[in-house]
Amino acid sequence: MYTTKLLEKKNVAEGTTEFIFAKPEGFAHVAGQTVDLTLINPKETDAEGNMRTFSIVASPQENTIAITTRMRDTAFKRTLRDMPIGTEVNVDGPFGSFTLHENTKRAAVFLSGGIGITPFHSIIKDATEKKLPHKLILFYSNRRPEDTAFLTELQDLAKQNPNFTLVATMTDMEKSAQKWEGERGYITVEMLKKYVTDDMNPIYYLAGPPAMVAAMNKMLLESGASRDDIRFEEFAGY
Repeated sequence: MYTTKLLEKKNVAEGTTEFIFAKPEGFAHVAGQTVDLTLINPKETDAEGNMRTFSIVASPQENTIAITTRMRDTAFKRTLRDMPIGTEVNVDGPFGSFTLHENTKRAAVFLSGGIGITPFHSIIKDATEKKLPHKLILFYSNRRPEDTAFLTELQDLAKQNPNFTLVATMTDMEKSAQKWEGERGYITVEMLKKYVTDDMNPIYYLAGPPAMVAAMNKMLLESGASRDDIRFEEFAGY
């Protein structure tokens, strides 16, 4: 268990905030891992307690631990939202094995919905910084560009990293005030086939709300993907 301080908070999409904490001495993680964040003596709490698990969105090279979350109206989220800079929290971890495979001859295909982007943000940023040879393809589904966390940053990473392809898709552009020239609609087998070829021998990584992860898993299995080549994490709202 480590104690750390809040350094910064910033909005990364409508209703989505990134919280950046100092990295404690001795803390090291692999891109894609999580931490348990515990509030210290919060002003309010609820039946779910003062601890939540979050993916680390910062890459291992950064000197911070950053998390990103949808700002729902719960005791935990209200406390996090109103937390003054410099507030201390406890962090335990890192945990998990939802990390990039080592075989560079196999492509990593990431399927993400909404806040499920958080582990992939770290993995893609880390791969770009280290100039890893893995081919990476991210399918990232959101309602509108306004709701899409890290959209501009991911577009920049795609320009920096010739091995990374971003396929962002919007499902509700009728309610958007922005222009969008990319894909529209939900992630489908047809959309995957436009960007993923058999010779890539892909390993699939799924992250997002439980219903979305279940639907993507079913779609991949029905399209002939091996169960051994599908890894997933579910992100329930809290």
